Amino acid sequence: MDIKEIMALSLRRKHHDLQMTQEELAERAGLSACYVGAIERGDVSASVTVLGQIAEALGVDPGDLLKKASPLSKSKAA
Repeated sequence: MDIKEIMALSLRRKHHDLQMTQEELAERAGLSACYVGAIERGDVSASVTVLGQIAEALGVDPGDLLKKASPLSKSKAA
């Protein structure tokens, strides 16, 4: 799994955990919903600046969006 896919999964998981839609996330981050969707699908690579904007909108450290989910995290979600 490459870093783009890891970020896509982390981003999707985090905003769902916060019960936030893509549109809400995009608005908070100052981005278009289409662009956030493309990041979540792994169609585009987010710049470091965009990573920071998204992390701030989610209230997380930018590095958290670049970490693979641990097996424990996956079992908690199931």
